[in-house]
Formats: sequence, C-alpha cells, structure tokens
Amino acid sequence: MDLGLNERTVIVTGAGGGIGRRLARTFAAEGAHVVLGYRNNKDEAELIAKEIGERALPVRFDLADEASTHALVDATLEWTGRVDVLVNNAVSWGADPSTWELGFENVDDWQDALRTNIEGTIALTRAVAPTMRQQRWGRLLHVSTSLVTDGSAGAEYYVAAKAALHGFSRSVAFALGKDGDILSNVVMPGLTLTDTNGFITDSFGKEYAARSPIARLLTADEVARSIVYLASAANTGINGQVISVNGG
Repeated sequence: MDLGLNERTVIVTGAGGGIGRRLARTFAAEGAHVVLGYRNNKDEAELIAKEIGERALPVRFDLADEASTHALVDATLEWTGRVDVLVNNAVSWGADPSTWELGFENVDDWQDALRTNIEGTIALTRAVAPTMRQQRWGRLLHVSTSLVTDGSAGAEYYVAAKAALHGFSRSVAFALGKDGDILSNVVMPGLTLTDTNGFITDSFGKEYAARSPIARLLTADEVARSIVYLASAANTGINGQVISVNGG
C-alpha cells in the first residue's frame, strides 16, 4: 500500500528513544522528511538522523519552553518549507516515575505534569496549524496512554494531562477539518516494549500481557506502524478518534 508520505515533512517529538525512535525510522522508510524533536537525548537523536541520512533533521525541543516550540517549527519550515504531519509523542513525566506509587507530594511536581503535557502539546499544535491550513492538508497524532482508561495509583496527574488531550484532539478535528484534508487523532498505546521503559515492563510486563487477547506486549515498532498509517494520506476517514493500540 502506498501511504502517500513520500516527500511529506513530519515532525516527531520525543524522537530520541522509545516509540519516537521507531516512528522516525518508519516515516523515513516511507520517503518522508523527518524532524526529530528531542530534549535530552541529543546523541541518540543525532545517531538516528545519521542513520536515516539527508531526510532527517534533529532539533532540540522542550515541551515546557514556548520559544523551543516556535524554534522547532521555524527550523522545519526553513528546511523543507512545509509541515504535513505532527506527532505529539514527547512527554513530561513530572516526578520520577519510580516514585509514582507515592503520588506527587510536591505541588510543583503535579502542576508541571499537567501544564507541560497539556500546554506544551497544545502550543505545538497551534504552531503548525496555520501551515496545514495553507496547504489544506495535514495529520495530527497525539500519543496518549491506556492508563487514561485503566487508571494507575500515583499516575493521576500524568493521566489527567493525557486525558485532556483526548478532548482537545476531538475539537481540533472539527476546527481544522473544514479547512482542508486535516485530520486529528489520538493513539492510545498500552504498556509497550521499548528501550526506555524497561523499569516498568520488568515489573508489570507479565501482568499486562496476561490481560491481552494475544497474551503479549506490543513492540515499539508495532505501535509506530499504526501511528504512521493514521498519519498518512492512506487514512482519509479516521478522524477525531481515540485509537487503542495494545493488542486488544
């Protein structure tokens, strides 16, 4: 199937590891130009960009920094002159995830988790919207978590932030849909096998796998392929939806 991504320009945030890394490689394999937004994993992002070649551009991006948001979009437009796809994959965990079972005791921790994940994602979506409207084509994908529906003690504020993006994406689908072929969807992975969340899969992997009809966790590559399809020209009818990608 031709996904219609050849020569498209894709921004993937959180591209320095986990699902983001696989997204960058998968979009590039479809012929897209890929902007790899990273915050701390500069070496990893540059390594992935080198692997992809001239179709990749690593750019530092911090969800909590509005100036970083505009710099990311400006760098993208300077590079190719367009933004066709935005994958909001970056996340701010707030407190150290290893202490989630204790909750966020410090007010700064939970406010950071809420403000950064919600406001940062909204700001970047707003920043690319004018270009998509001008092109009359675009795809917006917001990566959420199955914890929105499953819940998890200690993850209340992170989950609240992700849940807020569900309503945001649904409304964006209406706001931008009238301006061209612009679609907005949420992808909701379950616990996924990646190189960055081993501390979770080692502790809870068997428990989560037992809940799945396929009795295993999905890999980052499997989740990435689903996101790339939704972000492609092959998807013309899935819009304003929350898609679970967790093996069932």
